[in-house]
Amino acid sequence: MNTMNILLCGVGGQGTVLASKILAQCAMNRGLSAHTAETIGMAQRGGCVVSHVRIGDMASPLIPERCADLILAFEPAEAVRCLRYLKPGGAVVVNRRAIKPVTDSLQGQYDGEEMLRWLEKNAENLTVCDGDAVCAACGSPKVLNLALLGAAAKRGVLGFTAEELCRVIDEKIPERFRALNKKAIELT
Repeated sequence: MNTMNILLCGVGGQGTVLASKILAQCAMNRGLSAHTAETIGMAQRGGCVVSHVRIGDMASPLIPERCADLILAFEPAEAVRCLRYLKPGGAVVVNRRAIKPVTDSLQGQYDGEEMLRWLEKNAENLTVCDGDAVCAACGSPKVLNLALLGAAAKRGVLGFTAEELCRVIDEKIPERFRALNKKAIELT
């Protein structure tokens, strides 16, 4: 891997920023240059969050449209919203569980299934991950980010292995959370 563009998108509180930092550290551990940038929505929890991770020599930390090798989506609607960044032949790994936006509270109809069906028709390399099942098996909703990273690594679309992710967990995650995060990777 000389260069790679990974766009992470989700909702505040899902761990997208930590996931981007883990990816950047994986790159630096290989001796590669890594740039990250985040755009965070109106609310810290519940607002949209998009993290750009660019690995290799890049002029800008922001990924141009149609240039992402991978979209790692923590929520189906966010995957649809960000699909314009995916390059032809790029991959999408998306969490199955939908997060209802505040604007849907009056109508109550959004469950994410329509977004997943749209992605199946419009993303040629799509993996749908049951992040809730992994989180339930781990006993914590806070491991969704590692579940998605693990799913992408195991499908060969991340550019890093599960072992590299585990090494960064040992380097960057407090010891009391390491086993839990590694378990999330194992269960994907």
